[in-house]
Amino acid sequence: MLFIEYPKCSTCKKAKKHLESLGLDFEDRHIVEQNPTADELKQWIAQSGYPVKKFFNTSGVKYRELGLKDKLPEMSEAEQIALLASDGMLVKRPILVDGDRILVGFKEKEWSFG
Repeated sequence: MLFIEYPKCSTCKKAKKHLESLGLDFEDRHIVEQNPTADELKQWIAQSGYPVKKFFNTSGVKYRELGLKDKLPEMSEAEQIALLASDGMLVKRPILVDGDRILVGFKEKEWSFG
């Protein structure tokens, strides 16, 4: 399992604590120091079945600064993925990659497995 987080994010801390409480082993990855690549994002988006927009941190400062709410609808999927791959702070977190299962954002019910 790959757990992608921003360590200062309170939701990421909750998710990590939850995974640890379930006794699960996972590899931890800092989303800013090791931002997901365009190839990883493409694969995860395809596997998850989620639209690309679900992978954007819509409540983030960077998202608002860049005015992405208005710009995203006019961008192609490839352009959106390239943008996500350019800056970890634009990516919604945490992300859990568990084989074919991709979870984006923490909802305890979704993350309760073992």
